Amino acid sequence: MELQTLDTLFLGNKAAVGAFLMNTQEGPALFETGPASSLEGLKAGLLGAGVSPQDVRHVFVTHVHLDHAGAAWWFAEHGAKVYAHPKAASHLVQPERLWSSVKRLYGGMAEELWGEIRPIPEDRVKTLQDKERVSLGDVQIVALDTPGHAVHHLAYFIDGAIVCGDIGGVRYGKKGPAVPPCPPPDIHVEDWVRSIDTLAALNPSVLFLTHFGPFTDTKEHLASLKDRLLRFERFIQKGLEDGLDPDTLKEQFENAFRQEFHALGLDEATCTLYERINPPWTNVLGLVRYIQKKPKGEQPKDA
Repeated sequence: MELQTLDTLFLGNKAAVGAFLMNTQEGPALFETGPASSLEGLKAGLLGAGVSPQDVRHVFVTHVHLDHAGAAWWFAEHGAKVYAHPKAASHLVQPERLWSSVKRLYGGMAEELWGEIRPIPEDRVKTLQDKERVSLGDVQIVALDTPGHAVHHLAYFIDGAIVCGDIGGVRYGKKGPAVPPCPPPDIHVEDWVRSIDTLAALNPSVLFLTHFGPFTDTKEHLASLKDRLLRFERFIQKGLEDGLDPDTLKEQFENAFRQEFHALGLDEATCTLYERINPPWTNVLGLVRYIQKKPKGEQPKDA
């Protein structure tokens, strides 16, 4: 088994949004697709790997957010089966509600960012339960129910490797930190912590991040991700307790975000890439919503 990282060249950015190709005895399998706006970049990556895009037979998406599954419909139209969480299937088959949510969050930027979205025929969608196995010849792919970033999130365990989606965070470059993307609507910190623990318990040899690429320092990566997720929650919790208005809270969070990156020695281009793919303001919106929905009196938990 070998997973090859493909760069979708999202909005012209190199190494920002990836997909992962695996050749199997049952045909080419693709993990993640990126959005339809970067479909041509993904097609070019497939051709560069010696695979015709029309020949992809299996598409595994971690969740239906458009930077991960927005182009899945194109592969389904060319005969691929799309594998997803049971709670994701309805959004793939009838994407209107998903698109409405995207439009509310991104406004007039939605189409430029994500491109076209089309429904996938129901008979082309295969839902996977927690720990369900898919056999593609001699390759075994194990679905892992990993909520926290989204209630409909799967990771995929393949011979010691894990395709993480967003539950494994965003990380750019070896020096870059592992950062949890926390957009609305269904961030759940406690679930996310449990999902990180699920991945860590498998002692993976490599983590494949959609944003971006493979990382082999898996233990350190997951521990750092958990720590930063809990620090993000505490930061927003304190801001709300201090009575900060939304704009001030967003400004303070963004400043703290950037100060930490500079302290780690990241260059300006890498800082900008983190902010473009994981905008700080969406983290504030997602975590405020989560905290305000929590039972009264429940406090953020340390790792």
